[in-house]
Amino acid sequence: MKNKRPQKHFEQHPGLIVGVGFQKTGTSSLREALKALDFRVKDTTTRALIPILKKDYTRILRMLRNYDAVEDTPWYMIYKELDKLIPNSKFILTIRDEESWYSSVKRHIGDLRSANHEWIYGRGKGLPKDDMKNTIDVYSRHNKEVIKYFESRPNDLLVLDFTKGDGWEKICPFLNKQIPKTPFPHYNQTSKNKRKNEMSRFRFWRKQIKNHIRIWYIDILGLWDH
Repeated sequence: MKNKRPQKHFEQHPGLIVGVGFQKTGTSSLREALKALDFRVKDTTTRALIPILKKDYTRILRMLRNYDAVEDTPWYMIYKELDKLIPNSKFILTIRDEESWYSSVKRHIGDLRSANHEWIYGRGKGLPKDDMKNTIDVYSRHNKEVIKYFESRPNDLLVLDFTKGDGWEKICPFLNKQIPKTPFPHYNQTSKNKRKNEMSRFRFWRKQIKNHIRIWYIDILGLWDH
């Protein structure tokens, strides 16, 4: 399938801020920080996966028309494509210790299989709790590839580790913004995740069925290897 040509008005896009860090690396903190700096942020979505697998980047760019920044799944997986399609973009890689990240993402995803995670971790490997080595390998390889990709363009990539206290003093100069007077939003999802984990079995299975239908549909289309 041929790539569809992006619409011309994106060629003059002023640039996008792209969060290229995996989920559970402080992506929610990054989102809230960008919002505090008056950026319009598009976060995680399931709607983008099939267009990405079809390489329909015209549709992806339409999704991003009204946003200044993206973060979380699936955006960190297509940073190279966004870099080529939207000149003058800036990229922020959020990281944390591998083992602590794994513990967090394992709890976060739990038993809820999704098409996004099947794509990221490998078909049949979408539940991190079932394969620690594969999950950490995918995470580690991604971070190394991002740093390698931008090694000749250090002004376009910022690496942040919120667990080590990174905040406004790094983000604001990188984005050419004044440091706000408000504290940096170290967003804690513990209570939110607790509520999520306590969702009713009915809601869990309803969501699981929808996810399995999406995975089955992608299987039928044969898109995983594209």
